Amino acid sequence: MNAPQSFSASAPARRKHTPADLELIVRDRRFGRAATQDRWWMGGDPIGTAFYNALSVTFPKGEAFFVESVKAFREGTPERLQNEIRAFVKQEVNHSREHVAFNRRVVDAGYDVTNLEVKVDEALALTKGRPQIANLASTMALEHFTAIIAQQLLANPRHLDSADAESRQLWRWHAMEEIEHKGVAYDTWLHATRDWSRWQRWKVKSLVMLVVTKNFVENRAKGMLELLAQDGLSGPKIWAKLVWYALGRPGMLRKIILPWISYFMPGFHPWKHDDRYLIQLAESDYQDAVMDKTASTKPQAPALVPAE
Repeated sequence: MNAPQSFSASAPARRKHTPADLELIVRDRRFGRAATQDRWWMGGDPIGTAFYNALSVTFPKGEAFFVESVKAFREGTPERLQNEIRAFVKQEVNHSREHVAFNRRVVDAGYDVTNLEVKVDEALALTKGRPQIANLASTMALEHFTAIIAQQLLANPRHLDSADAESRQLWRWHAMEEIEHKGVAYDTWLHATRDWSRWQRWKVKSLVMLVVTKNFVENRAKGMLELLAQDGLSGPKIWAKLVWYALGRPGMLRKIILPWISYFMPGFHPWKHDDRYLIQLAESDYQDAVMDKTASTKPQAPALVPAE
């Protein structure tokens, strides 16, 4: 298996374009196939469990939408970008497959995600018949969301420390590849809008991001509340705990605010902050976990007893 190139775990380099030495690696991995997932698999925390469950429900169909939005503009792109789009597609297909399996375990744990899936279908139905460039702009905005969430998942182990091992590895694997391909939709957008003025490009991407943000935050909150209601948890105290989870501890929403704002800044590019060192660290952690798991399943040799 190919390994990511080595990078120092120092402050991310500042760039204005995708790194020339970037390699998108398709890590075809499977998680949790033989595992029984606890209902509150996030260390017994219903709030954290609801956050990741609600997010995961969106991935299979959402990432299929991302793939089609980017593929619609690959014709005529530079050869390097075409290769990146090809790898992006493979990575996203694998992500969809693994989250289908993860979502099945969520259902097996007793949750009904039907209404959450209906909301995803309704959102995607609104994209039918729209100009393809609008769908690409939405994809670009959502890819920025997934990338800055992924950066948090890898940079701050606290987010996933209490998760069961298989779920933790799944989300960290997904995060690695979201960081790795975070510039593909954006570079495709830059190519597709190469004849636009900078003002027109900024105006469209900014307006789309504002709409995407409203829908993303609102729909994930509603999804969490619905799943929590199935646990018999509702009312003002639960709403307060949800807000604390987002803005207090672990504070995912609070911690991605500044990276989110950067999207609107002049000269923005997803690779302006080169955080590939996080991929290297996560990959090392994954290999260590695999080695530990393999070692623990090997039969132990009997102890040698001295002859009397």
